[in-house]
Amino acid sequence: MCELLGMSANVPTDISFSLSGLIPRGGQTGPHKDGWGITFYEGLGCRTFKDPQPSYMSPVARFVQEYPIKSEAVIAHIRQANRGNVSLENTHPFTRELWGRNWTYAHNGQLKGYNTLSTGNFRPIGQTDSEKAFCWILNQLVTKYPRTPSHWPAVFNYIAQLASQLREKGVFNMLLSDGRYVMAYCSTNLHWLTRRSPFGKAKLLDQDIEIDFQQCTQPSDVVSVIATQPLTGNENWQRIEPGEFILFYLGERIL
Repeated sequence: MCELLGMSANVPTDISFSLSGLIPRGGQTGPHKDGWGITFYEGLGCRTFKDPQPSYMSPVARFVQEYPIKSEAVIAHIRQANRGNVSLENTHPFTRELWGRNWTYAHNGQLKGYNTLSTGNFRPIGQTDSEKAFCWILNQLVTKYPRTPSHWPAVFNYIAQLASQLREKGVFNMLLSDGRYVMAYCSTNLHWLTRRSPFGKAKLLDQDIEIDFQQCTQPSDVVSVIATQPLTGNENWQRIEPGEFILFYLGERIL
């Protein structure tokens, strides 16, 4: 299995602290040694960094940690390969354009019977079941919505229905974002927390690192973090129940 990390915030925020908790799990404290990647949104644009090397020894990972990019929406992934070889084209997250926005997706799990999924004009580049499922979701969206939709919570409710169909084919934990909304769908394991005033201290489980958020935030800041397994040991992480999803907008849980 792989591990996921996502963030939604109401102000441009760096994810360096959470990333420092995730990166060791990519081959050092965890078995997810088959590549890693992260996408940061900045307005309508996004920056994606990927490396098929284990994240704990990746020069790209070190670069991203030393260059804290501030973003309101982030999707990250560390991979333990089960479909497709270890290569750049099979490294998550995957990004495609839809309705004039960059959609970014990462998946944790393994699917059966995915080759029968119809992807239309959204063709996979790599060989993973994950990317195939992403292309299928996008094709289902353009089929249901021939024009750009206006009621976005309804769109994500429909995506949750599609994710439930994919869950019938195996394990399907997913993070998805269009740069404004961040969606988390749980099949087996996903956890989340929201940090807001009054901010406190947090200590990573995988590294001896502690931060006092009171020193680096404003009282109006709201930041939500989603992870496969909790990254800190002294905060109240909440588990998303299997078959359920959560939608975040500017740091706030709205569905």
